[in-house]
Amino acid sequence: MNTHWTSRLGFILAAAGSAIGLGAIWKFPYTAGTNGGAVFFLIFLLFTVLVGLPVLLAEFYIGRKTGKNAIDALKELSPNQTAWAWIGRVGVFGCFVLLSFYSVVGGWVLAYFVHAVSGSLNASTNYEQLFGATISNPAQAIAYQAVFMLITIWVVRKGISEGIEKANRYMMPALFIMFIILAIRSLTLPNAMAGISFLLKPDFSAVTANTLLTALGQAFFALSLGVSTMATYAAYLDRKSDLFRSANSIMWMNMAVSLLAGLVIFPAVFAFNFKPDAGPGLIFMVLPAVFQKMPLGTILFAVFMILVTFATLTSAFSMLETVIAATIRGDQSKRAKHTWGIGIAILIIGIPSALSFGAMADVKLFGKTIFDLWDFVITSLIMPICALATTVFIGYVQNRSQVWAHIREGSSLPEMVVRIWYGALRYIAPIAILLVFANTLGWIKF
Repeated sequence: MNTHWTSRLGFILAAAGSAIGLGAIWKFPYTAGTNGGAVFFLIFLLFTVLVGLPVLLAEFYIGRKTGKNAIDALKELSPNQTAWAWIGRVGVFGCFVLLSFYSVVGGWVLAYFVHAVSGSLNASTNYEQLFGATISNPAQAIAYQAVFMLITIWVVRKGISEGIEKANRYMMPALFIMFIILAIRSLTLPNAMAGISFLLKPDFSAVTANTLLTALGQAFFALSLGVSTMATYAAYLDRKSDLFRSANSIMWMNMAVSLLAGLVIFPAVFAFNFKPDAGPGLIFMVLPAVFQKMPLGTILFAVFMILVTFATLTSAFSMLETVIAATIRGDQSKRAKHTWGIGIAILIIGIPSALSFGAMADVKLFGKTIFDLWDFVITSLIMPICALATTVFIGYVQNRSQVWAHIREGSSLPEMVVRIWYGALRYIAPIAILLVFANTLGWIKF
């Protein structure tokens, strides 16, 4: 079994798939919609470049430098300070929990594919009611979540080159093509310019502390940072790979899909009189309406939901792979058994999240449903803590000259670029992360 990427493109598409997933397609539109649209997008872009990219490269360093899973990699890089391995342990735990509720949303995507092919979507459908009925049906929620997890397990058990890389090589280009077609159609809808202005014409008077902090949190989520996935994927890279070019490609692909998702969603929001702050169900209410305005719309919607399923799965692959890599520790003979066992465990743990919109909607911990609680724990606690620890570990604990030398392997970039990256990692990223975390816990208020 090949345990390395067969090409740089394969790695970029897989890592971009991990980053894009539902972060760009599902979460970006509704977080932008509830935080001012264009001004949120602009701040998100700045944070992604100034904070997300430096942390992404730091995770790449951890993985490729050692060629090991996240926990063992950190142990090797800090042989006399093994406490740093907790960055990897917490990240692996974060992936386990994240996939347990992420797979619920993946199930929603599969459900909408079934809605499309069954003919239950038409011009008279009330899409808000349909979404509510879809996520509140206990049997359907668990069944679709289970199917989503079984697909994820089936691919990851085959390993890197034969499973994850091969799947992404076809999924990601197809997704881009379909998004471009959709964006063109959405831009020709009546009143589309109102949606374009909402996405691309910033109103700086709408900026609040929450806008800044939510944009930074989205930058973490969108690049899969703080849960060791990028360190795990980078462990399968050879020394000839250009880490800077790969990181830039992944970041800009993620931004491109986020922009395309906005160009699909927001013109349609205003054309069909939806509310841009409709929340997590936004794409499930808006996209069916867009397709109903297109020739062969039902068929095209089914095709599109397959592609969204692909994008969702690419993120799921990276989460499960991070956990599997940490448990098999390079012994590929254990992969299939561990993948099935851990995958089923994640499915079971995720059942309460699947029921959080129906049978267990009234079950709350700390004032949150199970789904919302896990979302808060991962995106507001684990991601910023692990991202901050990574910046400190690479920026202050590791030997600077060794970090610089390894980062430049396979790259022809001048040393000045490395200096800028290292400065951002040491100063800009930690300060920004600390502000997010402190505000989340209520230690400071802006």
